[in-house]
Amino acid sequence: MRLLIVGSLEGHITAAGKIAIERGAKVAHCETIDRAMNALRNGQGADLVMIDVKLDVGRMIEQLKAERIHVTVVACGVGTDAQAAVRAIRAGAKEYIPLPPDAQLIAAVLEAVAEETTQFVSADSAMQSVLRLADQISPSDATVLITGESGTGKEVMARYIHRKSRRSTEKFVSVNCAAIPDNLLESELFGHEKGAFTGAVARRVGKFEEANGGTLLLDEISEMDIRLQAKLLRAIQEREIDRVGGSDPVKVNLRLIATSNRNLEQAVRDGQFREDLYFRLNVVNLQLPPLRQRPNDVSLLADHFVRKYAELNGVDERTLSPSARAKLLSHHWRGNVRELENTMHRAVLLARGPVIEPEAVILSGQSLVPDAATIVTNVAAAVTTAAGAPTPANEAAGAIDSLRGAANSPAAQLVGRTVADVERDLIIETLNHCLGNRTHAANILGISIRTLRNKLKQYSEEGVPIPPPGQGELDNAVA
Repeated sequence: MRLLIVGSLEGHITAAGKIAIERGAKVAHCETIDRAMNALRNGQGADLVMIDVKLDVGRMIEQLKAERIHVTVVACGVGTDAQAAVRAIRAGAKEYIPLPPDAQLIAAVLEAVAEETTQFVSADSAMQSVLRLADQISPSDATVLITGESGTGKEVMARYIHRKSRRSTEKFVSVNCAAIPDNLLESELFGHEKGAFTGAVARRVGKFEEANGGTLLLDEISEMDIRLQAKLLRAIQEREIDRVGGSDPVKVNLRLIATSNRNLEQAVRDGQFREDLYFRLNVVNLQLPPLRQRPNDVSLLADHFVRKYAELNGVDERTLSPSARAKLLSHHWRGNVRELENTMHRAVLLARGPVIEPEAVILSGQSLVPDAATIVTNVAAAVTTAAGAPTPANEAAGAIDSLRGAANSPAAQLVGRTVADVERDLIIETLNHCLGNRTHAANILGISIRTLRNKLKQYSEEGVPIPPPGQGELDNAVA
């Protein structure tokens, strides 16, 4: 855990830093926002920024967004200034910490940030075999290619590998190749010199240099333009990079992990991905099974997310009723763990009491419900094999019976419509469900962000109303 403290904090920096260090964090300090931004640009990196509310918290958060520097920000200030806390939260800070620092509160914040990015919750045998392989290869420096559908937990697995590696005390740096436009991705990866292109107002270290000594995750690498793949291949082979506009190569020492939700072998055959880069990345391949093939994880993850969001939203502890649990087990989970997490967050907020009933469980993607046999198999497998499963077999059986007749009805309603019409409606409805967020919609739909943008451009040209991008979304400028 890397903590960057920004501001004077009226003499409480030493105390806050000492508490964080005792909890295993590496602590750095900058007096001003400008110095903090320079440190982040030059590769210092941070997992958590703690900023004094006397500074312009909103300005720093906006600068971080503009320069695509992803880091959790919490505000802190002396005493209990409620107005200052409200301003900081509205500006985008995730939490407000009153000073003098409380050791337990700081420890809780550090633990929450660490847990959010590294915890892997699973009990299903299909995932346990993958975790055993991850444990086996983590201590090495071998390049790892993690594949699987969107939402299966590829980035969480990458952080899990880093935490168990010999580089665990060094930096973990992640870059989403799908969320950054092609013309900016080269600079994001390799850095640039001042004046290298329009908008390059200062020299900036790229992700390769920032991750030096640690681990670099190239998330959704299959979305990278094939022209940039050649430069990436050289960087991996030679362990050196060239900044955009620079003249001298820079040596780097890091472990590389890449993820993809596409079949890279097919992408190679289609000419969309370099074969030599594929073999360079595919030293060890971890294939994460989709959630529908991990029925024993559905209940476990659902309970985990219920606890998480009940605590996060300050509501009383919630539990799932047997019928609600059976409803979850019957779903296809096209969006995988990410879809389940969103579903349980909604359920916690919509529940009318301490027990979450089926009406609070609002499922998406119902037009993609599988056949009844698949539903029965998934529910029965979880009920009969999950140790200590909270859903009694007879109650689950009753829920299954009620689902048999309904399983085929969504498909029956589609008869007479073209595939293109159904696809368009599904995309638009999913986008509305995600409040316009293109990235979340693409993940739920199981398609790349580039494919989604192309579809939306086509629909817009056909005169179909398109939901506007979600506020603050990375891709809103190009969607």
